[in-house]
Formats: sequence, structure tokens, C-alpha cells
Amino acid sequence: MAGFAMYDASLNGYLDELLPERPPVVREMELYAEEKGFPFIGPQVGRVLTTLAMMSRAKRVFEMGSGYGYSAYWFLQGMSPEGRVIMTDGSDANRKLAMFHHDRLGTKDRVEFHVGNAVDILRETDGPFDIIFNDIDKEQYPDAYHAAVHKLHPGGLFITDNTLWSGRVADKSNKDEATEGVREFNRLLFADWDLFPVILPIRDGLAVAVKKG
Repeated sequence: MAGFAMYDASLNGYLDELLPERPPVVREMELYAEEKGFPFIGPQVGRVLTTLAMMSRAKRVFEMGSGYGYSAYWFLQGMSPEGRVIMTDGSDANRKLAMFHHDRLGTKDRVEFHVGNAVDILRETDGPFDIIFNDIDKEQYPDAYHAAVHKLHPGGLFITDNTLWSGRVADKSNKDEATEGVREFNRLLFADWDLFPVILPIRDGLAVAVKKG
């Protein structure tokens, strides 16, 4: 989902103009999202993911909701050659598209893709992970929280997109299931004394929580 304007359009355009050119395959992925209205994190958030992967020296990343492989690209840019990303999505078509992209990017041997419910797949996958990224259906966000925190090692990062949800989380009259899911997720995140969370007001809100040692 497109992020809401937390800063004016001219400033957002300025930030976009600062970004270095991405590889042709990555630009194709971005244009596909824009043309199809496919929800994706975009390059500004992508660079945050790369930065966090670099800073944490991540070697194992689990993605809850990978779409067609865009966010995995950004994680891999910040990981050492032995780093691996586990991708998940409910669509086999997205799996095929993701593997097509990563084959062309030369990263196919550094990813694996599981089709199904991301929460269930995470629960069934051995941890711990250095980073868990959450971008599934918003009504499932509380379930994602409960599944993820136990799969991180101390110092690991739990990163979640869309935590400001186009500002709807601040509208107390908004009671739809997706908004309530994000709102409850944010409450759980900040109430957990084993985590140190912050929400970065970039694009649609990016939560980054460190698991305390």
C-alpha cells in the first residue's frame, strides 16, 4: 500500500532524487509494483533494510510476506556472501516471479521461498534469526508478533512495515480489522520489555525492535 504524506511531496521527491540508480532488474520490480498497484516497500525503506542488515551483520533473515522478492534484494545487499534469506508468500505466482528476479540478479542460491501462511511457516522453521521482517496481512500482525519474538536471538531485529497504516492507527473512530490489527501489534511491541522498539516515520511507518540480550 502506498505510504501517506508524513512530509510534503516536494521533500519526498527530493529524497527520491538522492537515491543512486538501482540495477535494471530492481527498477523493473519497482515499475511492476507501480503499474500493478502491488504493495511494496520502495527504495527509501529498502535502503533502511540494507543498512540494518549491515549494522547487525545479519546472516539469517526470515521474511513474513515477501511478495515477488523486492525486500529480499535489499537485505542481501547488506549481508555477507554466506547470508541467506527465507522468503514466504501465499502466492505461488509470486514465488515464481521472485525466483525469476533473483536468478537474474545472481542471488537465487542465497534465497529460498516457501508458499503458505507466513506465521505457520515461521513457527515450523528452526531459529534463531538475525532479522525477521513482517509485511503480511495487517489483521495477522498480532499473530506475527507472537510467532516472531521467540525466533530471534538476543540482539536480533524485528522489522515491520506499515505500522502507521496511512495514519489510520491514530483515528480512534477507525475500527476496521486491518487497522485494529496494526494498532494491537504496536501496543504489543511497545509493551514487551524484552524488546526495544521504535517506529521510524518513513513512508508508511517502519517499526524496528531490538531483542534485548
